[in-house]
Amino acid sequence: MKKRVAVYFTGGTISMKYDPQIGAAVPALSGREILDHVTGLDAVASTEVIDFGRYPGPHMTQPLMMELSARVRETLLREDIAGVVVTHGTDTLEETAYLLDLTISNPKPVVFVGAMRNSSEMGWDGPSNLLSAIRVAASERARNLGVMVVMNETMLAASEATKTHTEAFDTFQSPDLGPLGVIDKGEVIIRRAIVGRETLNATRLAAPVFLIKLVAGMDSTLIDAALDANAKGLVIEGLGRGNVPAECVPGIKRAIEKNIPVVAASRCLRGRVFESYGYEGGLKQLRNLGVIRAGFLNGQKARIKLALALGLEKDLNEIRALFEIDYQR
Repeated sequence: MKKRVAVYFTGGTISMKYDPQIGAAVPALSGREILDHVTGLDAVASTEVIDFGRYPGPHMTQPLMMELSARVRETLLREDIAGVVVTHGTDTLEETAYLLDLTISNPKPVVFVGAMRNSSEMGWDGPSNLLSAIRVAASERARNLGVMVVMNETMLAASEATKTHTEAFDTFQSPDLGPLGVIDKGEVIIRRAIVGRETLNATRLAAPVFLIKLVAGMDSTLIDAALDANAKGLVIEGLGRGNVPAECVPGIKRAIEKNIPVVAASRCLRGRVFESYGYEGGLKQLRNLGVIRAGFLNGQKARIKLALALGLEKDLNEIRALFEIDYQR
């Protein structure tokens, strides 16, 4: 019996085409119009189209992410649905995918997919990416792998995937651990299991939670601005192993004194944060002050996780345990 896959269309480049009056691509295609371009779909699965919206990636918000998560959870409970595919703008795809990964515990596959070229361009990759995503969502082999990102015939864990290039077809990578698997000539091939997946029974996000990227010579100005804006939490995207310029330390101290959780991530593409250095602004000093380590999570994912943890009204010790599980194994 042919598997049935629900396909949520949220917008992004996969739904765009060139508008000559504007001189650039804009959202234009419906879910059904996109599926009509997918050659060979009938041999893979039957599909149910759900037009969630036509949002460019930068227009996606955390409330919309939570709404999408709730609707996908409901869809997965249906016995006739083998899995779910979500089309999404690639600029924020990794954030929405990670939020759903944290908030969905159903073993059925949930697959995020996008496109790097719009439907007016030569080599539009939307239909082929979408077919691969539907193959994965319909596959028994893809169960219990959490939420995935499927692009360029490559399967990535949502918790690990990040956009690494502004235009390339293979933009999404898992820099530290590599792909979960591949789609080769229509076959879903799993290469490894998911590592350390976790879920949070969260139905709301705390806001605002700010992400601040640090550079050489920076001081506490932006940190203090976030505190003045009633920040519920801060993610500091620090240097190297999670270190910060010395002039940022006073602002971090003020946040901690206000009982605001501060999570240290790294602006590096690969590797986890660690307290290797004990100088002023080194992560060892920050850890002693009470800063939480983000592990392998990049800044944007750490912000999603912190907002969900705060939405569950977790205290600082519980939040620390959620983030620092990699350091406890």
